[in-house]
Amino acid sequence: MSRVYLDWNATAPLRAEARAAMIAAMDAIGNPSSVHGEGRKALAIVERARAQVKAAFGAGSGDVVFTSGATEGAGLVLNGGGFACAPVEHDAVFAWCDPSLAVSQDGAVSLKDAGNAALQIANSETGVLQSSFENIGLCDAVQAFGKVPVAFDWMGAKAALLSAHKIGGPKGVGAVVIQQGHEVPTLIKGGGQEQGRRSGTENVIGIAGFGAAVEAAQRDLDAGLWDQVEKLRDQLEARLVDEAPDAIIVGQGAKRLPNTSCFAVPAWKGETQVMQMDLAGYAISAGSACSSGKVKQSRVLKAMGFDDTSASSAIRVSFGPTTTEDEIMGFADTWLAHYRKFKARAA
Repeated sequence: MSRVYLDWNATAPLRAEARAAMIAAMDAIGNPSSVHGEGRKALAIVERARAQVKAAFGAGSGDVVFTSGATEGAGLVLNGGGFACAPVEHDAVFAWCDPSLAVSQDGAVSLKDAGNAALQIANSETGVLQSSFENIGLCDAVQAFGKVPVAFDWMGAKAALLSAHKIGGPKGVGAVVIQQGHEVPTLIKGGGQEQGRRSGTENVIGIAGFGAAVEAAQRDLDAGLWDQVEKLRDQLEARLVDEAPDAIIVGQGAKRLPNTSCFAVPAWKGETQVMQMDLAGYAISAGSACSSGKVKQSRVLKAMGFDDTSASSAIRVSFGPTTTEDEIMGFADTWLAHYRKFKARAA
C-alpha cells in the first residue's frame, strides 16, 4: 500500500538540495573553531549557511545564531523571564511565558497592553496568521517561514525563531535571529561559539542542510508554488463542507497558512481519525506533533472558544508543493467514507 504524507507542519520531507549539501559537508573534518585550514573549511560552511538564512529571512539588521532547533532557540531568548504570550502559542514558547494575552474566536491575538510579548506568525495546528509584531520580544516564525512572505527587518521584533525541518531541512537544527544590539541571557555556556550566545561545537552537517533548504524554500515561494497549494487546500475544504455539513473548519474566516486545514466533527475523536487514516495510508495529525507522541485535547482550540467535545475532535491536514490533487482527493474520499460510518453508528 502506498503512503500519502499529509503532515508537513510536523516535519516537511527532506529536500534534495539539503541532502546534497549535508553529504558534501560530511567531508569537512575540521572543527569550525580551529584556526588551521581544515577548521577554516568547516567554518566557511557554517558562515555560508548563516548568509543564506540571513538573505532568505530578510535579516540584514539581525544576527543569526544556530541552535539545535526552535525549542532551544525559544529557551535562549525567553529564559530571562518576563514575557507574555497567548494560550495558542507552541509549547516551546508557552512553557516560558505568562499566557495572559487574549485570543479571539478566529485565533487573533490581542497585543493591547502586552508589554514584552512572544507571538507566533502562524499557528501550527490551525494555520491562523497574526498580523502585527512591532516591538515584541520574540516572533515565532517557524511555521510561516518558507510558506508565506516574511522578513525579519520589517517585523519590528527583537528576535525570531526558525527551524530547518519545517522547510525541508534536517531535524535537530534551527536558528534564532536577534536584532543587532539586543542582548539575550546565554542559555548554554562554554566555549563561546555562535558569537558567545550559544556555546558548543556547531552542527556543521545540519547547518549546511539548513542553508540549502532555506534557498530552495525561497525559490519555491518566489515561484508561486504555495499559491497552488492554497487552491488545493480550498478545494479540499469545499468538498468536506459539501459532504460533511457538520464539519467545522477552524479559522476559516481568518488569514491562514496556504497548506493547513484543521477541522472537527464534534464527538468523532481526533485520535480515532488519525488512526483510521493511518491504517488507510494517510499520515495526518491531531494537534501539534511536538508532544512526545501524545494525542491530547487541543489547548489552542480551547483558547479559541471551542468546547471540550469539538477541541478533542479536531484533526490537521498539512501538505506542500509536491502534494498532488489525486492525493488530496483520495484523502477526502477515505475520510468521507469513515465519516459516513461514524454518522451511521451515531444515529
